[in-house]
Amino acid sequence: MTTLNTPGQIALFRLATLRSMLKLEALGMHRSKSPSALSILRSMGYKGNREKIAAQVQADVAAAMGETK
Repeated sequence: MTTLNTPGQIALFRLATLRSMLKLEALGMHRSKSPSALSILRSMGYKGNREKIAAQVQADVAAAMGETK
């Protein structure tokens, strides 16, 4: 089991979770009584449509994890 201790690790985990939520929303699933992943990401400063935001989030997560894609 891995423990996330630093604020940077927690922020990266939240971003990765929002990326997964955005993929599920694109397939038709939605959260009840809470904001969508798209609206949360837009409030975090991402701009564009669902596909553009998904690409930006994927690039940010990959860069933070040290992957080159």
